[in-house]
Amino acid sequence: MKTAVIQFPGSNCDEDAVKAVVATTGEAADLVWYTEEKLDDYDLVIVPGGFSYGDYLRAGAIARFSPVMKAVQDHARKGKYVLGICNGFQILTEAGLLPGALRHNESLMFQSMTLGLVVENAATKFTHHYDSGETIRIPIAHGEGNYFADEATLRSLEANDQIVFRYANGENPNGSVADIAGIINDKGNVLGMMPHPERAVSELLGSTDGKRLFTSILTSWRDAHGRA
Repeated sequence: MKTAVIQFPGSNCDEDAVKAVVATTGEAADLVWYTEEKLDDYDLVIVPGGFSYGDYLRAGAIARFSPVMKAVQDHARKGKYVLGICNGFQILTEAGLLPGALRHNESLMFQSMTLGLVVENAATKFTHHYDSGETIRIPIAHGEGNYFADEATLRSLEANDQIVFRYANGENPNGSVADIAGIINDKGNVLGMMPHPERAVSELLGSTDGKRLFTSILTSWRDAHGRA
């Protein structure tokens, strides 16, 4: 499995994502600049956290027009894996790859902490190494993580098991509707989440609970391609 981690002006979690992929899967990961127009050689694309274009206008609103995003959209349409983390989640919603929107935190303050996430759907390509209903500890760091979707979209997300992560009871840091912390598209190959699993892959970082997300992706890819 080969991974591309997209770099935008203002990305600051790109190298963390590369290191997390290599450390958890032993597979190759490359930094790919936002001007790249082809991603044909890659199996997984990670759109990382940070402040793409300084979060001017609205988080993710400018980055979604970068040349690489057409390639990310093509990648997703082919059924290949896309993971958006924090700012990456914001970019994926702006690009229409995931429903809903990310708004300013209700507190209007940047929130940075490690908190509990409940694994709502452990039957996805990204989460099958977790147990359904399990609570894991993953860091957050965002100012616009307040997920919003209208009632019809929420009903659809619930009905199709597209809500993958929720903040644990009483630990919602931003006011996200229905405590949503991460969702998947209806095809099951695009995941967006506000918490940072790449920052939870070593005891030195305070948690290893993010590790199983990356190993889930790897084994899903190997199964799909008949690799041992």
